[in-house]
Amino acid sequence: MKLNPGSLFTAMLVTWPVLVTAYTYERLDREKAAVAIIDHQVGLFHLVRDFEPTYFRQQMLGHARIAKAFGLPVVLTTSAQVGPNGPLPREIIDMFPDAPLVQRQGEVNAMDSPEFRTALAGLNRTQVIVGGIATDVCTTFAALSMVEAGYSVFANADASGTTDTLTRDLANQRMINAGVHLLSPAAVLGELMRDWRTPPVAAEPWPLLESLMAAGGMLARSHGSAVESGELMPGQTAIPW
Repeated sequence: MKLNPGSLFTAMLVTWPVLVTAYTYERLDREKAAVAIIDHQVGLFHLVRDFEPTYFRQQMLGHARIAKAFGLPVVLTTSAQVGPNGPLPREIIDMFPDAPLVQRQGEVNAMDSPEFRTALAGLNRTQVIVGGIATDVCTTFAALSMVEAGYSVFANADASGTTDTLTRDLANQRMINAGVHLLSPAAVLGELMRDWRTPPVAAEPWPLLESLMAAGGMLARSHGSAVESGELMPGQTAIPW
């Protein structure tokens, strides 16, 4: 009997063992998460070209505000801050006066610093939310080393910046390939909060959201003004809601 090649191929597809890998959704957990602020230094800020400067400053500070709002333990680190890299912004230092600040003298990868590794381990958390400058170096190198060390790493994608979008995309793909979770700032907030009825412990959720995503704040403002003092304009009732 002569077999039709097309029929044979179809039969192979039907009978071929189907390998299904179950996916486990690992969520950020405020009881397991810590925040690493890596080289968000005022000098290195000038290298960031893949985000508009005002937006990136907002997200850089927002990364720290998330940690503050949820009461997450934080480790800070800088690279050669007495040189052109400069210190962390004063706003970040003031948010965490008691957090460990590791001033690396030469290590490019923060995880190559024994002081940083000790400080991170001392937080006693298994998940690390990372942001840094530059994405392809300070964030990526540390994130890959954290994964290797057994941490679950969540990179706040908008809280890391670098020289151009191609460099950012290559670095992000490298992290994804290694198992690093890439999240937007709003996604970090949403996973930590999980439910509007369990907001952050040290901040109201809507002002925090506005600091991360201006459109979210404007949505809340427009709704608030409509509830408090709004009225329908002529013809508006013709638009269903």
